[in-house]
Amino acid sequence: MKKIDTELSVGIFLLIGLLALGYLSIKLGKMEVIGSAGYTVYAKFDKAGGIKSGAVVEISGVEVGKVKDVVLDKDYQALMKFSIRDGIKIQDDAIAAVRTKGLIGEKYILISPGGSEKFVKNGGTIRETESPVDIEELIGKYVFGKV
Repeated sequence: MKKIDTELSVGIFLLIGLLALGYLSIKLGKMEVIGSAGYTVYAKFDKAGGIKSGAVVEISGVEVGKVKDVVLDKDYQALMKFSIRDGIKIQDDAIAAVRTKGLIGEKYILISPGGSEKFVKNGGTIRETESPVDIEELIGKYVFGKV
């Protein structure tokens, strides 16, 4: 009888530990298990520049959302889908740009606010975009004297 009680308490303790580890993994990894609060915004870029799903979307250095998907549209442009937190409003004339943190750091989307009184609605599109600077292309132009 005493052996069964000990095994049962060890099993319960192990189960609680596994649940706590799973919870911490999800929270620290900033994963979403049950949907996400926020709204969806789209933007088209000439070049995706290495942006992948899960990349950060920032306004003024503050994280306001995530890149949900990057696909090629019918015009051969990179169509990105962003999830923006509720309460954050993006002006109709805002500019979305692909940027890099540091010299060889991770890629992210920087949204520069506009001055419009109108805001992008759920499912709307940011019309003004800036593709990333291609360093290899710039070096090639400089080396071959096309700058």
